[in-house]
Amino acid sequence: MNKIDLILFDLDGTLIDSLDDLANATNHMLLTLGRPAATRDQVRGYVGQGARRLVERAMPDAAADELERGLALFLDYNEEHIVDRTCLYPGAMETLTALREAGLTLAVVSNKNVALCTKVLTSLGADGFFAAVIGADSLAERKPSPEPLLKVLRDLGVPPERAVMVGDSINDIAAGQAAGIATIGCTFGYGDLAEIEDADYLIDSLPELLQLPLLGGEQAVRI
Repeated sequence: MNKIDLILFDLDGTLIDSLDDLANATNHMLLTLGRPAATRDQVRGYVGQGARRLVERAMPDAAADELERGLALFLDYNEEHIVDRTCLYPGAMETLTALREAGLTLAVVSNKNVALCTKVLTSLGADGFFAAVIGADSLAERKPSPEPLLKVLRDLGVPPERAVMVGDSINDIAAGQAAGIATIGCTFGYGDLAEIEDADYLIDSLPELLQLPLLGGEQAVRI
């Protein structure tokens, strides 16, 4: 792997464990609309392509007007309760600190709306690590499109061969591959292992990033 200057991180399921809050927001929406609640594992399967897609997956038989009402209910509740139970994954703060001290530039590319990304990062004390934060509503396209990643590369003046995408889902790996950058799959996130098996590297925890060849580590095994 080439020397890396920029690490792009997904947010939910990669840097933060937000599943309980997403499940609570989903069930607030469903119960308000007179529908049965979803399980935590069901909500795990809804996550990955933004709030609208989550609502569509939670209510696949809903008419357009119910989907719009559901989306509003979900977003309002989620914003109000965004860090009730959400937390950084173990070792995240220490890993981000070590990466920054090693001279790497860090950014977030998420399918969560950018205002919510900023709010949760600020609430968890992690906002100061990132040179850029891109959300689902930042551009016309979102992951798995490579466009959000390519925008960060352009804005920060980093060529694709000197960047890497870290994420837990097929959206992250596909976006990274389409952008021509290396990919690292997080096995501890929300996606199934099959979604990330084509990543260049797999990690079982965030601190394992520090062992990868991109920082001179020798303990990682190339996939």
